[in-house]
Amino acid sequence: MTEYAELHCLSNFSFLRGASHPAELVTRAHELGYRALALTDECSMAGVVRAYEAVRSLPPRQGPVGAQGVGLQLIVGAEFRCHDGLHLVLLAPDQRAYSQICQLITRGRRRAVKGRYQLTATDFSSGLEHCLALWLPSSNTTVAPEYTLSQGQWLREHFPNRVWLAVELHRGSGDEAKLAHSLQLATRCALPAVATGDVHMHRRNRRRLQNLLTAIRHGCTLDTAGERLFANGERHLRPLATLAQLYPPELLAASVAVAERCHFDLGQLHYQYPAELVPAGSTAAAHLRALTAMGAQQRWPQTVPTPVAALLEKELLLIAELKYEHFFLTVHDIVAFARQRGILCQGRGSAANSAVCYALGITEVDPARMNLLIERFISRERREPPDIDVDFEHERREEVIQYIYAKYGRERTALAATVITYRTRSARRDVERALGIAPDTANTAN
Repeated sequence: MTEYAELHCLSNFSFLRGASHPAELVTRAHELGYRALALTDECSMAGVVRAYEAVRSLPPRQGPVGAQGVGLQLIVGAEFRCHDGLHLVLLAPDQRAYSQICQLITRGRRRAVKGRYQLTATDFSSGLEHCLALWLPSSNTTVAPEYTLSQGQWLREHFPNRVWLAVELHRGSGDEAKLAHSLQLATRCALPAVATGDVHMHRRNRRRLQNLLTAIRHGCTLDTAGERLFANGERHLRPLATLAQLYPPELLAASVAVAERCHFDLGQLHYQYPAELVPAGSTAAAHLRALTAMGAQQRWPQTVPTPVAALLEKELLLIAELKYEHFFLTVHDIVAFARQRGILCQGRGSAANSAVCYALGITEVDPARMNLLIERFISRERREPPDIDVDFEHERREEVIQYIYAKYGRERTALAATVITYRTRSARRDVERALGIAPDTANTAN
């Protein structure tokens, strides 16, 4: 029975390239009986959380005798196209490799304008010692064979026993010649070869959408897109029987062997907070308790009400049990800076149910006057740090941002952004352009 792991797959988080959501790709790969699916969006990890959630919700597979088997394995990775022609997919076999790929993405994005990235082969020469690499040699006939050969040899040197030449066949007229050439190149470079699919959609019927996205990306109409479009709809997740017709069995087996080297799971990740917030000779729990006691004394100069003292103790014990002390200390540090500078700020949301947040000066809901429900803010069952939303006055928010950069360093600080999605008006405008519909005509039709 054929086994296969798809190691090169793009979702719609490769903006205007992938035509399927991560969950659709995961579900389809599971239906087809794939051993694993690598989500490898271009210079991005944006879709892996949704893929991870989709994998966790999959039902177990049935084995040949009715026994329940394991579900689909999710592999985390990313695709990179360098300015000097190097085209790679990096996979994360362990957490260290995941961190290295994330650092590479950050480096490439910081060098370029918003929405783009810039990397060269030099960026792959070090700092990726734990990553697996799939090499996608250029099919451009203008590229000198000597350059392609030297590229493969360079990769073998910098990714010893961790690089494969990826063979991607899509029922083109030259598939037989392409396969022969790829295997010959792999032999000359002393590299193993592996089957991959360059997947852009979970099913073939997404091809029209994928064509439309391609036209929008290139700023042309579908009529003029020409060879910018894929020649057919083969860049979808294909049945195992189809793959067995296209690829030699050893290339399919190699995909599973690569997947078996990957053991990283997003569930292995944990928050890491700045250690310098805790004074020397103290612990995070002791320091948070001291700050809370100091803040409670300021809030209630005469004496802390007995019910409030009990509530503070209950929260501190829960925070210590879940090891969230550094999270509270980090937020307190930022809020304390704002207060010292006279910058208006206010904690809001579920954090208002926390007596500790009130004592630390993060929120302003007095637990002595209100009945707080701490379970709305933090609980054992959720097993993740709570949200503490703090608003800062708009005119001076930049001072707070610069303080964070200065205190924690730009290598450990970033501005988080929400996922950008199409709005109806802009989406319709871009689709009209790709279809060659004049705006006036479209408005008349509406």
